[in-house]
Amino acid sequence: MPATVVAGNWKMNTTLDEARALAEGVRALAQGAPGVEVILCPPAISLAAVRDAVSGSPVKVGAQNIYHEDSGAFTGEIAPAMLGGICEYVIIGHSERRQLFGETDGQVNLKVKAAISHGLGPIVCVGETLEQRVAGQAAEVISGQVRAALDGIDAVNISGLIVAYEPVWAIGTGQAATPEIAGEIMGGAILDTLQSLYGSSSAEVPLLYGGSVNAGNIGDFAAQSCIHGALVGGASLQAESFMDIARMAGETKRAGG
Repeated sequence: MPATVVAGNWKMNTTLDEARALAEGVRALAQGAPGVEVILCPPAISLAAVRDAVSGSPVKVGAQNIYHEDSGAFTGEIAPAMLGGICEYVIIGHSERRQLFGETDGQVNLKVKAAISHGLGPIVCVGETLEQRVAGQAAEVISGQVRAALDGIDAVNISGLIVAYEPVWAIGTGQAATPEIAGEIMGGAILDTLQSLYGSSSAEVPLLYGGSVNAGNIGDFAAQSCIHGALVGGASLQAESFMDIARMAGETKRAGG
């Protein structure tokens, strides 16, 4: 059974002082969510401060993006090796990276390979647009994104892999997918694709739902057997609301969700 994971994507929010205070707040509440792996993904400029704030606690740290090269003339980019000792995870292929910055499936694959080669656990994001869902293409699109992201990666290298399903039409809109819609995609297109690629090894890969997740709906999502936690956006910017989500996710999974 995969671990229960709740990750907070702070996106382009928080100053350095705000990030430190938010991380300290999460650390103080972390004992209230036993059995849940909590990951904080602050802006790059705050990674070291957040790492220091949660040091000695079970709270983990993740970056929001990396570049696939080890070094070079790539102004503004962050090489995976630069994150050594600072974080354990990195978000890759978020829909905002794909839509706003033109990130392709091929680039996502290069970043996943780079993360794995440097000991970082990739949190690979996949999701369909509203147009693709209306056209009946959701499963095909999601399966294709998973296959493209993991192309050339064998089973021995997926121990730190997390896959997050974030329907583009539900991110930041307040309109979450229903648990049934999420379960259909995650237990179907995503899990079936992982199983076809990795067989029994895929059983340990946590699948997270993301898209307007909050304390009021996480229980319904976590009750789906194929959903092992959440990638949280706006609700991760307040320690109490974020840890309420983590606590409720943990309680639901322990109850048999």
